[in-house]
Amino acid sequence: MNFFIQTFGCQMNESDSSQIASLLRGAGYNPADRAEEADLIAVNTCCVRQSAENRALGYIGSLKGLKAQKPDLIIAVCGCMAQKEGAAADFLRRYRHVGLILGTFALARLPEYIAAYRDRGEVIVDVAENPPQTTDLPAPCAKDGYKAQVNIIYGCDNFCAYCIVPYVRGRERSRAPQQILAEVRALAQAGVKEVQLLGQNVNAYGKDLTGEGWDFARLLSELDSMEGLARIRYMTSHPRDFTLKLAETIARSRHICQHFHLPLQSGCDRILAAMHRGYDTAYYSRLLEMVRALAPEATITSDLIVGFPGETDDDFQQTLDFVSECQFDAAYTFLYSQRSGTPAAALPLQVAAEVKKQRLQTLMARQNPISLERNKRLIGSKQVILVEGISKNDPAQWYGRTDGNKITVFAPHSKNDLKPGEMLALQISGAQTWNLQGECV
Repeated sequence: MNFFIQTFGCQMNESDSSQIASLLRGAGYNPADRAEEADLIAVNTCCVRQSAENRALGYIGSLKGLKAQKPDLIIAVCGCMAQKEGAAADFLRRYRHVGLILGTFALARLPEYIAAYRDRGEVIVDVAENPPQTTDLPAPCAKDGYKAQVNIIYGCDNFCAYCIVPYVRGRERSRAPQQILAEVRALAQAGVKEVQLLGQNVNAYGKDLTGEGWDFARLLSELDSMEGLARIRYMTSHPRDFTLKLAETIARSRHICQHFHLPLQSGCDRILAAMHRGYDTAYYSRLLEMVRALAPEATITSDLIVGFPGETDDDFQQTLDFVSECQFDAAYTFLYSQRSGTPAAALPLQVAAEVKKQRLQTLMARQNPISLERNKRLIGSKQVILVEGISKNDPAQWYGRTDGNKITVFAPHSKNDLKPGEMLALQISGAQTWNLQGECV
């Protein structure tokens, strides 16, 4: 049997899909390049934002015709959307061509359920909130042979007012450090150059490992001393749990990338409190000062949400002013998305869609010149990139990422001598808002 996986959502979903692929390969299935060539299609869904949910629903609906052409085709809906309260019943009613509906806690049982469905031909639903052991899922596949993602902690205990994640992924569960170290060591020995550590809040790693003395800083230190790795990244880091010890560990490391992603979400203290973020702008300012004092050359990026319920024009102006003060290298901006089941969904004073869209444009207009100016400061400097491949916009150009996670495009001296996964020194010759231009040294 051949399988095809369609993924919607964040890096966690991408990692889940990689683990699903490992599970299916272990059960004797082979990957297909296209859905039309598959005997099994797994749709790994996301419900963090309405846009991702809409795309997933549209894709699932589009598979009805393929199922009619191939009656033996098995369609499995997995992930966060399936786990959301009431979603399974909705899938059963609206998408009768779907054979398996598995929530985030049931992914490890996918091969078992496929076999049961093939035997009985009856729809199988497993959305029980039964957190699996952190050893249930296999190691993920390396992406393109030189990059890999490794989960270090599952779930989230933060319960931000706007976020559905704790309700569909459960409470925080740290993986055993020995298991993580062994997994990363095997990846490094297989030629992987860059590992990205994943968790809804990586800074919370080890809090549930009682009596063992492990935290995220210690885990990073152990990985930093491992031979073979060129770069270590991580995602996502909650500002409330970011400590001096962690900042010092990263700043003095050999291989941990000097890129700090610290999601702010709002620059207004009143909105931050309503969001249940657990910090205010004064705390966040001190955090930036600490990071920049320890790692002056580091890049700092953030996430921002506009249009949270009750956000006034004055609240939004405070965010604009604070963004100017923070001087982020880049900020990923989002419209507030009303998620049923979260506290914010029931709040009064929901902001109109047109107001949210206008504020988003205004926020980007404030941040983009800052990003461009910070990129221009790198012109003339030498940066080492991890080569990722040929540019999609210009086949004569290649691209890669700096240690600070800035995309850099360049014209290689010889394409025959270059391949993805190589480390290459470039001199920065130009800058745009979202990328750099470089020349081979």
